[in-house]
Amino acid sequence: MAYRSIAALDADLIDCRACPRLVRWREQVAREKRAAFTDQTYWGRPVPGFGPTDARVLILGLAPAAHGGNRTGRMFTGDQSGDVLFRALYDVGLANQPRATSLDDGMELLGIRMTAPVHCAPPQNKPTVEERDRCTHWLDAELELLLPTVRSVVVLGAFGWQAGLRAFADLGWTVDRPRPRFGHGAHTVIRRDDQDLSIFGSYHVSQHNTFTGRLTPTMLEDVLIAAATHAGLSCRTPPRP
Repeated sequence: MAYRSIAALDADLIDCRACPRLVRWREQVAREKRAAFTDQTYWGRPVPGFGPTDARVLILGLAPAAHGGNRTGRMFTGDQSGDVLFRALYDVGLANQPRATSLDDGMELLGIRMTAPVHCAPPQNKPTVEERDRCTHWLDAELELLLPTVRSVVVLGAFGWQAGLRAFADLGWTVDRPRPRFGHGAHTVIRRDDQDLSIFGSYHVSQHNTFTGRLTPTMLEDVLIAAATHAGLSCRTPPRP
């Protein structure tokens, strides 16, 4: 189905029940809740993308967190992974505040939009290949709507890298063969007709990566700055020791 706007796409997406395992899990988490959030009403539905619809940079993650996006209804909002990402976006001048906590917290992204190849929280943060493939049409539709303005894509993690390149190939983009390999700082350019799009890779902002130092704030900031600069956005380099 072709959509005329991201608003129309999101309205259909949040009603999706195509993956029985994911539906059961997201709704179970929303009922049982985490002890720290027992007084809150969980979103418990597919989580749409977040950010301006004329974004020049797209951030592509994995899937909403059970007690993050699945609770708050916004990508990367309300969990420790999101805290790292929004802090980095703020520090380089691409977000208006350093922390995102809820849908009504006033967070604004500046020239950046974030989405994911899987829109429901999966058990153990691991969607199946079949669930990814079933969700692909949402990502394809969102990418198509963003293409008039988007100039670079930041992909967080190997799963997003593979899913993103696959989605672009489905949309008629030429992706190098063999497929570019994922790694932190990876960069490839894809092409369609007379348009180029730069893809930048970063380790995912998972707690495992950030707690162990595999991904540091400086490493993440450098990728964000490279993607934003390529896309023509103004950003800054934070003070560093």
